[in-house]
Amino acid sequence: AARVKDRYAREAMTSAFRILGEGQLSLTKFLLVVNTAVDLRDFKAVLTHVLARARFETDLYILGNLSMDTLDYTGPQLNHGSKGILIGLGDPIRDLPEHWSGQAPAGVRHIHTFSPGCLVVDGPTYGEDPAFAQHLAAASALLAWPLIVLVDSAAKTARSPINFLWTTFTRFEPATDLHPRARGFLRNCPTFSAPLVIDARMKPSYPEELFCDPDTAKTVSRRWKDYFPNGTIEMGDSDRGHLDD
Repeated sequence: AARVKDRYAREAMTSAFRILGEGQLSLTKFLLVVNTAVDLRDFKAVLTHVLARARFETDLYILGNLSMDTLDYTGPQLNHGSKGILIGLGDPIRDLPEHWSGQAPAGVRHIHTFSPGCLVVDGPTYGEDPAFAQHLAAASALLAWPLIVLVDSAAKTARSPINFLWTTFTRFEPATDLHPRARGFLRNCPTFSAPLVIDARMKPSYPEELFCDPDTAKTVSRRWKDYFPNGTIEMGDSDRGHLDD
């Protein structure tokens, strides 16, 4: 996310383009842009700020057929992928729902509210129903929610901002895995209408999650004080990785 100046129409995009073309920042896959005071370290606050202001038909940009970080496995092939920009400027244009209530769409197992305007849901795996994200985008029960993230475990993903960031942004590619309720064209530019569904489920082409083997974990736990005798480095859980904090 970035806070930029927007003194004239779309000046914010000049900053966005510079970020996506600036050294290591060019590895950014999805950029949220604001122009008013919001703590960029507070991801829930940033996301809420943007969702309350974004006019998705004109404020969401998907840039396809670009280079991608070698460590990003979500694209169609190594070092190929896409980027996204979503800007939320000025005053709010919508009130965001804060709590989910109602009948879940068919196929949804669990629904959790991550932040105002954003739901995390799970249902069939990608292998069971690759098109389920499109089904969610068309569900009338979700119309009030601008952003829905489809994952394999909604409870785990919504448990903390770090879990949400890690699960969502390592498991989706903007040009393939973002499904709007409707698409259109405005002056040869594609437009997207909310709700937007991000399909962040594990895909068959993704590598499996990597975990420490039990014997190594036991050895590290037993010898932690040998490695860090001054006691200033806290030992964490290698599987959980503090993602729930």
